[in-house]
Amino acid sequence: MTSETRSFPSPTQEDLGVMTGNVVRFRDLKSRPIPLMFIDSVLPGHQRHNYAVIGDTAAENDAYAPFITSPHGFQIGMVRARQGNGPAYHTHDYIESFLPLKGRWRFYWGQSPDQVDGETVLEEFDYITLPPQLWRGFECIDEGESWIFAVLEKHEVYEGKDPYWAPDVIRRAREYGFEASENGKMIKPDNFAELEQQLLRQFGDD
Repeated sequence: MTSETRSFPSPTQEDLGVMTGNVVRFRDLKSRPIPLMFIDSVLPGHQRHNYAVIGDTAAENDAYAPFITSPHGFQIGMVRARQGNGPAYHTHDYIESFLPLKGRWRFYWGQSPDQVDGETVLEEFDYITLPPQLWRGFECIDEGESWIFAVLEKHEVYEGKDPYWAPDVIRRAREYGFEASENGKMIKPDNFAELEQQLLRQFGDD
């Protein structure tokens, strides 16, 4: 048996520069939380920090920038939350998947916005994928703070409602002055900046 030696060109300085732009350091990620990415984020039980890693992920607040903006076939985000908090009941027109990095998370789902048909608890490094149009919500259930990693099917943002919220979520968000336009952008209340600062401080290190 003979072995064939294959040679590959060494990376150029241009290649190395591009790769540097494709690295996201966790310390940098933590320094850029988005506390009011969605209209439900102000509600007790749904307060959290979102992080946009690759692409636009899902969002109603357009005042943010993902770390990596070059085209990918997927979009990636992360969520940090305290016990009992997580996204309210909603759905999307695309697939999204989740992998808990820290803490346990309870996922619940159903065929309609006013009914939950099932649930499960994910341990760290378990995985769940959720199909389009399935109503879902999730929350961390351990004491302290938890983290979860999200991968979303590629989609265009601000071309319509996204997420679709359960009617009760919309009603409660309106009590705080939050709305979403028909193209999916957040309509912010006058005290938005004050609320944002309050939620930025919830973990004490941002």
